[in-house]
Amino acid sequence: MKIIIFLVAVFLLLWLLRGGATRRKPPRPPAAGSAAEPQPMLACAKCGVHLPRDDALPGRGGVFCSEAHRTAFERSASNDR
Repeated sequence: MKIIIFLVAVFLLLWLLRGGATRRKPPRPPAAGSAAEPQPMLACAKCGVHLPRDDALPGRGGVFCSEAHRTAFERSASNDR
């Protein structure tokens, strides 16, 4: 009787381990509104920090990481003339 209980316990353990590996949840699709493809990274013309293209601010002389850097760069460029 002990052997039967032992075999049943081993069978249940193997069944649970095997079933857990095959019944995993499928990966969730990307959230709505998130980019499906990675964006190119651009360097700020003032400080060189890299940021995604959609976050970069265009200006005279390149792209910038913030409004302050764009303003400072444009002021220094106009003073150089």
